[in-house]
Amino acid sequence: QVQLVESGGGLVQAGDSLRLSCVASGRTFSAYVMSWFRQAPGKEREFVAAISRNGDYTNYVDSVKGRFTISRDNAKNTVYLQMNSLKPEDTAVYYCAADLYGSTRSRTRGSYEYWGQGTQVTVSS
Repeated sequence: QVQLVESGGGLVQAGDSLRLSCVASGRTFSAYVMSWFRQAPGKEREFVAAISRNGDYTNYVDSVKGRFTISRDNAKNTVYLQMNSLKPEDTAVYYCAADLYGSTRSRTRGSYEYWGQGTQVTVSS
């Protein structure tokens, strides 16, 4: 069992930056591929970024490439999402997720066993 708690969301203006954090407790954090998803009102939850167990490999959805960076600190059981040059279309609830069996190519909700409660990011124009 893994418990995930996100933080760092908020209300910002277009062009600003935010850093989201997700702290894990429970089983060995480094055993999991970690990802960020987001869900905007009225839309499906979508994959944003993933990072491999040792942090060597990352994967991003095209819409955030060059603006968002996923990273992790296994000593702190924490995964981060640095979001720069934010746009109004980035407005969503952001969730972190953990996948014990997959890889950074896992982009579907069903691949992930554990989820956090989400943190709201709102970007005003």
